[in-house]
Amino acid sequence: MLIDQFLEYLKYEKRFAKNTVTFYEIDINQYYKFLKKDILVSDFDEIAAFSNEEFIKKWMVYLKKEKNTSAATINRKISSLKSFAKYLIKIDKIKISPLDKILSLKNKKRLPTFVQENKMNYLEEKKFLLFTNDYAGIRDKFILELFYNTGMRLSELLNLKHKDFDLYSKTVKVLGKRNKERLIPLNAYIINMYMEYIEKKNEEKYLCENDNWLFITDKGKKMYPKFVYLKVVHYLSLITEQKKKSPHVLRHTFATHMLNNGAELNAIKEILGHSSLSATQIYTHNSFKKIKKIYKQSHPRS
Repeated sequence: MLIDQFLEYLKYEKRFAKNTVTFYEIDINQYYKFLKKDILVSDFDEIAAFSNEEFIKKWMVYLKKEKNTSAATINRKISSLKSFAKYLIKIDKIKISPLDKILSLKNKKRLPTFVQENKMNYLEEKKFLLFTNDYAGIRDKFILELFYNTGMRLSELLNLKHKDFDLYSKTVKVLGKRNKERLIPLNAYIINMYMEYIEKKNEEKYLCENDNWLFITDKGKKMYPKFVYLKVVHYLSLITEQKKKSPHVLRHTFATHMLNNGAELNAIKEILGHSSLSATQIYTHNSFKKIKKIYKQSHPRS
């Protein structure tokens, strides 16, 4: 099938991340399922599905009105279809993409959720109450602090190996989106935490059986996304009452606090591994909100 060829193309030629390829697969298959079930198109194939602009518009209406899908999600799904259409043009299956005339829906910009600085300080101030002093406790604290001190993604943290840490240059190497490597600077606090973690890990002999990976579970297995996600949610629940809690919230927290404390936007962009500055600029909204508050509190005329 052409879909399978397209997914292989994304994996091996475009070198897209596994999760990204999965989203493309889900989006395109949902569109086909809609055509078969709701539009009742008979005997259509993958090419015919991209020959009718009206089919795509009806799908968008269906997602919005029947499924109450957000504008952001619909735009992502349409983007998946556009990429598939471009691939079909590339391999000479179609001449023109009907999606070229499809406009994106207006999307309300959501400001990134972050944890207040004084709340994050509780992780250190109350560490003896929040974390146990065994391997699991030291590992959990190191994970949270690594997210907060580097802004790395969950997938990047899961794939860390011991060799990725260079204590001489005080950097850690991470493998980001599209297999792009980047170096993130480490401060003395994180380096000390790394050394403490390694010492505790080496004390537990059974943990060394899977010593290729930096982070492993209590049973010595490679760390997996849900394990880390639940750990982060648990500890953030102890220091903040905000609803949204996740590893990505800690990434937002890192960027927001850096900007609020004087870091240049370009520097934050490089550390986060953003491909363009526009992706980083969303953090300026949170920063400007703080500036307005300070202005209102400080200016004699306000």
